Amino acid sequence: MSNINNNFDLQEYLTQGVEGVIAEAVRATLKNPRESAFMLKFASAAKAASKKRRKLEDAGEHVPTFLIASITSKCNLHCAGCYSRCNHATVDAEPVSQLTDEEWLRIFNEAEELGVSFILLAGGEPLLRRDIIEAAGKQPNIMFPIFTNGTFMDERYFELFGRCRNLLPVMSIEGGCEITDSRRGKGVYDRLIQNMEELKRRGLIFGASVTVTTENVREVTNEKFMNSLSERGCKVVIFVEFVPVTEESRELAPGDSEREYLAGEIDRLRRERPEMVYISFPGDEKSSGGCVAAGRGFFHINSHGGAEPCPFSPYSDINVRNASLCEALHSPLFTALRDGGILMDEHEGGCVLYEKRELVESILAGKAV
Repeated sequence: MSNINNNFDLQEYLTQGVEGVIAEAVRATLKNPRESAFMLKFASAAKAASKKRRKLEDAGEHVPTFLIASITSKCNLHCAGCYSRCNHATVDAEPVSQLTDEEWLRIFNEAEELGVSFILLAGGEPLLRRDIIEAAGKQPNIMFPIFTNGTFMDERYFELFGRCRNLLPVMSIEGGCEITDSRRGKGVYDRLIQNMEELKRRGLIFGASVTVTTENVREVTNEKFMNSLSERGCKVVIFVEFVPVTEESRELAPGDSEREYLAGEIDRLRRERPEMVYISFPGDEKSSGGCVAAGRGFFHINSHGGAEPCPFSPYSDINVRNASLCEALHSPLFTALRDGGILMDEHEGGCVLYEKRELVESILAGKAV
């Protein structure tokens, strides 16, 4: 696989980014000896994984650092503006033909062999598939952030997170009670706070996923909100820019001024509040040589096995049920997106592939899984 900018070493950029996040995580967990010990051990595993990726890179095979796995399409909530429901990737009914526990375990093993360091578990609501979460816990060389709405976290999950420190619950929260419940449903905020306090009581770290909109960008970066997370033991805050999937929700998508403000606030938080790790998605695409979807920095596997460029770009021409991860990375769609310059194009919103979805669909013509 060839990078579009031959002067930009993407693998080195990704490796430095991972090492930076891990170093921040070690610093953030220094007051928790068990968590800090795990992070130091994981840091060693991540270095070994980066060597695998570098060896493959030198042989002409680019392997991304991250994989996003939507392990179910079922969810119990109906969050306002949910991209997954609008794309019909999330439903109420029990999913049909989704990947089995054994198939996901094969994917996890294959990812480890390639040197993937992080597999983000998503959905739907991933905690609905306990067996897969338990299987992930048996892969200590991979960190599994679990993006959850938090409503299915129970005693068995608290015990599992205590045994398997590579499972990191990342709970979705939109700011304070009013704005969180208005998007996610009445009572959700209180449940999230209960979960955070129970995790803190048990000495377990967790993260928060914040969907950033034009309405909450200042609330989710202010001291009151940051204090509410930090005091309850949160160690990772992931800011995800809202991607509009309907015309009605377009006004919620951050523009240049909001993204500039968010970037400045993240820089400030990293300086002033090192007790937490701050990650922005998609972040500054200019510094990474463009969008890192379609296998440049990550790709997405949906609940039925389709390999997609990104959760916000739900198109696939290959299925990992009958193809390896390497074959998926070389799919015609991924190759066209990487080599055709689309990932480097100028765009208005947070996701170039969503904004240029008609072009992506034209590439796919006759090839969709």
